[in-house]
Amino acid sequence: MAKERLDKILSAQGVASRSEVKTMIRRGLVTVDGEVVRAPEDKFDPELVSIAVEGRQIGFKRHLYIMMNKPEGVICATSDGRIRTVVDLLPEHLQRRGLFPAGRLDRDTTGFVLITDDGELAHRMLAPKSHVYKLYEVGCDRTLCDDDVKSFAEGIVHGDEHFQPAKMKLTGDNTALVEICEGKFHQIKKMFTSVGAVVTSLRRIRIGEVSLDAALAPGECRELSSEEVQLLLSRKSGF
Repeated sequence: MAKERLDKILSAQGVASRSEVKTMIRRGLVTVDGEVVRAPEDKFDPELVSIAVEGRQIGFKRHLYIMMNKPEGVICATSDGRIRTVVDLLPEHLQRRGLFPAGRLDRDTTGFVLITDDGELAHRMLAPKSHVYKLYEVGCDRTLCDDDVKSFAEGIVHGDEHFQPAKMKLTGDNTALVEICEGKFHQIKKMFTSVGAVVTSLRRIRIGEVSLDAALAPGECRELSSEEVQLLLSRKSGF
């Protein structure tokens, strides 16, 4: 990995703002491999050195990948002056610059949201041509039937929008699992509208081969393991 300025490394890891980090370095509060460094512009390979701030070791991570169980009433955005965002819900130890929700769930939609600062992975995960499937639990206002399953399998037309074929599995009179790989704006709600049903509840429970952790209460989150990060991009489909 290429060397980077010490102040840039520390600010990127969420230690403090760039200006605050510079002050800390100049005050002698930062060590690299046990030696005090006072020049913010000094460059290091963060993967090859040990950096500490006031004696606290900084574990370098190029990117963060966070699974959140999004609650209702929270929006998928980095900031908003009026409404709480998924980034606002992050605990202090997972806060750092550049984090964003990879893909959006409506304000009233709940479940699995990936929060990351890895733009390349987010693009690959969300691009329809990548065929990364997302699985949703859906509740609606009428009894669903095999004709609805067939309609989804054939592809849905809603106004001038065409949605690719989607898998539906009936799980109750008015509930179903639906799997899609496009993620267009309000896609699932529009698909159900096209078959004469109104979505009353919507929850994302899987991205790729990574399922929402059942131990996470609404609003809670955790980091993904390296294995889970790889499984996010899986093209495997099925209930």
